[in-house]
Amino acid sequence: MGKPEPITGEFLPGTLALLILKALERGPLHGYGIAKKVKDASGEALAIEEGSLYPALNRLLVKGWVRAEWGISDNNRRARFYELTKEGRRRLAEESREFERLVTAIRLVLRTV
Repeated sequence: MGKPEPITGEFLPGTLALLILKALERGPLHGYGIAKKVKDASGEALAIEEGSLYPALNRLLVKGWVRAEWGISDNNRRARFYELTKEGRRRLAEESREFERLVTAIRLVLRTV
């Protein structure tokens, strides 16, 4: 059995933000690092494209859920590193609970309808 075909299209509303917040839970990452962490953690099933990632990161910055700082990446390039704020950690917990409720409800429908 091969690797799953990556899902690169639109995610459910709020899911992209949840994935980004979760990727940042253990510490700061630059954009490529966030995308790689999500892809690796999903068994390469979820691929966040740049055209979706950076606008989502900007929305999270505006909301105050992440902060950003310029630094040097592992390959010695200038990169913007993103980090969860206290509010971002709170939102991650809330969004995770809501997502679990949604998934549970969808599973119930799929089993009964």
